[in-house]
Amino acid sequence: MAQKILLIDDEEGIRKVLSISLTDSGYKVLTAENGEEALRLFREMNPPIVLTDIKMPGMDGIELLQKIKEESPDTEVIMITGHGDMELAIQSLKFDATDFITKPIHDDALGIALKRANEKITLKAKLKEYTENLEHLVEEKTEQLVDAERLAAVGQTIAGLAHAIKNVSGGLSGGTFVLEKGIELDNKKYLHQGWDMVKGNVGRLKNMALDLLNYAKGREPEYQLCHPNRPIQEVYDLMLPHAREQGVTLEIDLDQSLRDFWFDLEGIHRCLLNLVTNAIDACTDITWSHKECKVIMRSRKTEDWAVEYQVEDNGCGMDKETRAKIFQSFFSTKGSKGTGLGLMITKKIIDEHRGVIELESERGEGSRFVIRLPERDIPTEAMIN
Repeated sequence: MAQKILLIDDEEGIRKVLSISLTDSGYKVLTAENGEEALRLFREMNPPIVLTDIKMPGMDGIELLQKIKEESPDTEVIMITGHGDMELAIQSLKFDATDFITKPIHDDALGIALKRANEKITLKAKLKEYTENLEHLVEEKTEQLVDAERLAAVGQTIAGLAHAIKNVSGGLSGGTFVLEKGIELDNKKYLHQGWDMVKGNVGRLKNMALDLLNYAKGREPEYQLCHPNRPIQEVYDLMLPHAREQGVTLEIDLDQSLRDFWFDLEGIHRCLLNLVTNAIDACTDITWSHKECKVIMRSRKTEDWAVEYQVEDNGCGMDKETRAKIFQSFFSTKGSKGTGLGLMITKKIIDEHRGVIELESERGEGSRFVIRLPERDIPTEAMIN
C-alpha cells in the first residue's frame, strides 16, 4: 500500500506539480489549500508525513505544525519556505519540524527531505518494537523475582531515563541540523543558533547525569553551618540574567532574623535552583504570556522549623491531576523539554534532611512550593563527614 502524505499549499499550481512528483515517487497524495482544511484531513486520514507551506492565509504553517505535533508527536512535518522566510524555517525546527526546503522546489532537495522523514519513521518503529520487547522481557523477569516492587522501580527508572535521553538526543539532532545548514549556506547566524542549541542540550545532559548520580546515592546530606539566606542569594544571582532574558521579574524577600544552622548547602542550592528554573519556565508558557511574569523566593522563620523557603510564580499553574504526579519519577510538565528529574531529586534531598516540601497550585493562577527544614544544633560526626 502506498504511503500517505499530506500536501498543503495555498497555490494550486504548486499543489498540482508537487502532487505529480510525489505520486511518481510512490506516495498517495492528500492535498489541502489551507491550514484548517489540512487539519481536518490530517485527523481523518492520519498521514505519517506532512509537507506544508509556511506562509498561508489564516492558519499558517507554524501554527499547523504545532497543532499536528500536539495531536501526533511522531508525525514527520517538512516545511516549505521562500528564500526570504529562513527565520521562520529555523523557528519551525524548534517546534520539531523534520526539515525545510526552499522554493523553487527541486526534486533532489525534496527527495532528501523525504528520505530523512522516512528514516525517522523507520527508526521510531524500530524503537517502539524494541521498547515493547524490552517491556515484555521486564514483565517476564518480574514474575520470576521475589522483590517485584524493587524490579518495577528499576524498570520505571530505565524507561524514564530512556525517554529523557531521547528528548535530549532530539535537541542535539536539531542543533546539528542547523549547524549543517549554516555550513552549507556559509551563514554565521545559523552556525551560532545551531551551536547554542547543541550547548543547551549538552548542558541538559550534564545536569541529568548529575541528577541521576544524586538520586542513586544513598548518603546523608553533607551538613555545614551556614546562613539559610545564602542559597537563596546564590540562586538569585545565578538565575537573574536568565529570568531577564525570558522577560520574567525575579525577586527575593529574605528574613534577616534567621540565624545560622546546619544543612547541606549544595543540596538546598540544587533544590531552590530546580524550583526557580521550573517557575521561570511556567511563566514563559505561551498560553499565559500576556501576564506580567514574576517569580519570588522567600525565607521565613517558623515556630517548628529552622527555616521555611518559598518559591512562588504567577505562571501557568497545575491542575489536580498534575499536582498528584509532580514528585513521581521522570514525570515532567514540559513535554520533550523536560527530564522529570528535577523535582524528584528535590524531594529526595528534602527527605534526606528530614524536612517537608509542599505544593499549592491552581491552573492559570500560578504555583507556590514550600520547603521546611528542621533545626540541627549539634551535628554528629557522620553529618559533618
